Amino acid sequence: MNIENASLAEEYAERGLVSPIDIFSSDEIAIYRAKFDELENKLGKEKCQIGLIDWHLKEQFVWDLATAPKLIETMRNLIGEDILLLATHFFCKYPEKDPKSYVAWHQDVTYWGLDPAEAHTAWIAVDDADVENGSMLVIPGSHKNGILTHGVSDTDDNLLSINQAIPDELIDEDSAIQLALKAGQISVHEGMVVHASMPNGSNRRRCGLTVRFIHPRVKRAEAPSYTEENHPILVSGKDEFRNFPETVPPFPFQGRK
Repeated sequence: MNIENASLAEEYAERGLVSPIDIFSSDEIAIYRAKFDELENKLGKEKCQIGLIDWHLKEQFVWDLATAPKLIETMRNLIGEDILLLATHFFCKYPEKDPKSYVAWHQDVTYWGLDPAEAHTAWIAVDDADVENGSMLVIPGSHKNGILTHGVSDTDDNLLSINQAIPDELIDEDSAIQLALKAGQISVHEGMVVHASMPNGSNRRRCGLTVRFIHPRVKRAEAPSYTEENHPILVSGKDEFRNFPETVPPFPFQGRK
């Protein structure tokens, strides 16, 4: 690992996040955005808001996004050589559809039923994500505090699948930072990092693809809260643990070595 990558890994271990990281050129992400637009036109905004879970198993452009060589190499630098792709999930905020929609404060690992509770999320900006259209808010270093109590949001506008929310009294909002991203950039955050995002107050869509990665030592303790099951796929290194049934990659990819 070179000095730059070592520094990035140290930052990730300390803060629980790194951002922004350039992955796709403007031309590359424009091609992916056009393919998502086609899917959106076909399925409708209601479905595309939060309903596209694990579509990397169905659509090659989603698979190509989730396994892009530069993305997989970034994850190797942050978490090591052996990596399983656990899941993908599009999150889209449509200002004209529901301008109040937001994502409450939460920790990702509370959804996945993993043992140990270790996972890592790469957030790929399909559109520009900024303060105006509801970019992610993150509390650096919050992954060091373990899993916090999660209650239920007191509104119906929370986009989280089971309306989870960490109580306000447990959140230090003064420590939160905005993760503004240009389309084609990513952020990566550790699964225990506390994060949220506010409503889209612009006239622009904010679309991002979350890609969830785990180490092969992680196993399933219980079913995830948002789906019956995941189908982890080895995208780097070796799986010497075999905690999940083997899933054959649905499409060819160049990111694995």
